[in-house]
Amino acid sequence: MKPFPLNKAFTFLEPGPVILVSTAGRDKPNVMTLSWTMVLDFTPRFAFMTGPWNYSYQALVKTRECVIALPTAGMAKTVVSIGACSGAEVNKFEKFKLTPLEAEYVKAPLIKECYANIECRIVEYIKRHSIFILDAAAAWVDEKHQKKPFFHAVGDGRFIVDGEKINHRKIMLEKLPEGV
Repeated sequence: MKPFPLNKAFTFLEPGPVILVSTAGRDKPNVMTLSWTMVLDFTPRFAFMTGPWNYSYQALVKTRECVIALPTAGMAKTVVSIGACSGAEVNKFEKFKLTPLEAEYVKAPLIKECYANIECRIVEYIKRHSIFILDAAAAWVDEKHQKKPFFHAVGDGRFIVDGEKINHRKIMLEKLPEGV
């Protein structure tokens, strides 16, 4: 083993997959790119990190709801470009030709071009760390995207595309909640 720069250690743990988060605030819907997400347990509870530096932040705080959309690797350049501009300056749905679909439980739109969409309600905001805790209200999947891989941020401008899945489900059956 050799020393590794401590300020880059996070690149080993950057969780991914890269997601899009849509909001319905102000006068138009917006979408932002995030890569710092976390599943909190087997229930539909998640967390992500963002703060006042993002245009969508005010909509998240005010409406306490959003949609987490999972793009496939084929959308990587578009998704990274979405994250490189501000919704304060551009309508990202129009600029990136994204199709907003009406959600069932939240005002934020689903994104048609994504493999999956999860409608979420914010149940807590941890200001010190800019972490939003979310409970899912509904989940949607577009099976035409099923065979396409997700992509994950390394954290330094590079990305990793999902590879082969290894199935060890039989070993873990006793540990998985019913229905998973």
